[in-house]
Amino acid sequence: MLGPNGSGKTTLIRLILGGLAPSAGRLEVFGRTPRRGDPTIGYIPQRPVFDPELSIRGRDFVELGFDGHRWGVRLMGRAHAAEAANASLEAVGAGDYSDRPLGRLSGGEQQRMLLAHALVGKPRLLLMDEPLSYLDVRNQRAMVQLIRDVARRRQLTVLLIAHDVNPLLPYIDHVLYMAAGKVSMGTPAEIITTERLSEIYSSPVEVVRDSHGRVFVVGLEEEASHPHA
Repeated sequence: MLGPNGSGKTTLIRLILGGLAPSAGRLEVFGRTPRRGDPTIGYIPQRPVFDPELSIRGRDFVELGFDGHRWGVRLMGRAHAAEAANASLEAVGAGDYSDRPLGRLSGGEQQRMLLAHALVGKPRLLLMDEPLSYLDVRNQRAMVQLIRDVARRRQLTVLLIAHDVNPLLPYIDHVLYMAAGKVSMGTPAEIITTERLSEIYSSPVEVVRDSHGRVFVVGLEEEASHPHA
């Protein structure tokens, strides 16, 4: 999902998670009305800033996601939760540092822990709110490839909000562009064009590519100074 701030991207995720009711119309996820704590949906919010002194182990943090949608005593036992956490950590390549305190991990390592936490309940849909925004270029590339690989192995649908589409272009199937109360959806080649964005903004917009293939949107104040948002 792409679009300027305030266009409704995070609101749509809240609707899918059941944290917000639609003001009109109907929304269904897997054939039913969304509800809070749905284990078929994994969610990674905009990455929180973990306190460096946070002492909980990465492994224990991931394990909390096993049945965190339930209240009360863990019904399936700690052994099941530990097994699920191990499988999730292995899936994202975070096993080697899973016993270290979460607050002492690097930004890329913490992001992998958040991904493992979201996957531990074996969801069918993974929602991610700007998962690349706190990462450097190298870690952005590694994270996008990891998300792609995990999605293929687990047959996941991934819906993510992105600030910069450039790291995603080789991997994404569809773009949902939201702006000015309008929505346009299709392949990146169909949506991220001068004609389509000018139509959705009802204003002249130009999409250009530099010699490295990076996409820039020109003609919008909030987007003119950085790669396409």
